[in-house]
Amino acid sequence: MTKLEPGKATICIVNYKTEELTRLCLRSIRRFTRDYPYEVVVVDNDSGDASLDYLRSLSWIKLIERPGQVMKSGSWAHGTALDLGLDAARTEFFVAMHSDTFVHKAGWLPFLADLAKQDIACAGGGKLELTPKWQLILKDATDIKKWLRQIKGDTRLRFYVRTICALYRTEILRKENLRFSMGVDEGFTCGKQLYYKLLEHGHGTVEVSALNMSEYIFHLAHATMVLNPEFTVKERTGKKCRRELMKVLNSPLAKEILADSGLDK
Repeated sequence: MTKLEPGKATICIVNYKTEELTRLCLRSIRRFTRDYPYEVVVVDNDSGDASLDYLRSLSWIKLIERPGQVMKSGSWAHGTALDLGLDAARTEFFVAMHSDTFVHKAGWLPFLADLAKQDIACAGGGKLELTPKWQLILKDATDIKKWLRQIKGDTRLRFYVRTICALYRTEILRKENLRFSMGVDEGFTCGKQLYYKLLEHGHGTVEVSALNMSEYIFHLAHATMVLNPEFTVKERTGKKCRRELMKVLNSPLAKEILADSGLDK
């Protein structure tokens, strides 16, 4: 087995026809990740558009292209792409991140890495949307399912660490032969079966609340699906996502990052 570089993370992002979001995601990583060693792997799911041209122009990322190799959409496409990123990782930690995730504060990667002590296999959160902070505080304080999971160790209450922004120990995933695409053909979301297998094998995990995750990142849920007409989403979901997308893209910080082409160097 290849020796992994300690104290360093591989951040893996999957791109599919989301040039502006992928640019914001990558540049936000570049801007707010100067406090922990990392490298970035981007797996392109056969976009064949300007987003791929943009990725090819970046010398500081490792780009993995999949021309003619993406036979299915959704969780299969995303999970198998993350598997390719994991195969390419040569670092102690592997971070799965969605292309519609936007880092807005320094310290996010040390925060996750500090949670992953030697007996911890992964650290991350569950569902994360653009929600007012007071609502997150209220939800965190009244989350009965979370209390039951902590008190009883009950894993049947549907929580799992999602690949929105999650840190894993590379060595553990490889030793256990775990893949992000596990179970997707049976209806599991990408990374869900992997998480449950970690628990079954006795590995420790850390659940990060939406409140704590939102201190560092924003997640534009369903943005890839909404921006690509080939996917179908509920009308209400589509309208909500477009509102949130415009809110983020029109924010001063997002505009500043998108205007700073120096972050591509």
